[in-house]
Amino acid sequence: MVNLNKTFPKSGDYLHIEGNSHAHIKASLMGASSNIIIQNGSPLLGIWQGLYFCEFDGPRNRKVHIKIIGESIDA
Repeated sequence: MVNLNKTFPKSGDYLHIEGNSHAHIKASLMGASSNIIIQNGSPLLGIWQGLYFCEFDGPRNRKVHIKIIGESIDA
């Protein structure tokens, strides 16, 4: 996050005049969605992987939408 803030500072010289250009650039680099495999009720992540929610244009309230797509498991 520190590197993103140094590379795209809030007070940068941007053409976008709404004052949140830095947030738009950071969000486009980080992405807006992710697909996560759930196995045995837990996210299947590598040892150094994690899930992060980043707010670049806030603080403000946000909604998180989760959609689960899967197969039924017969016991």
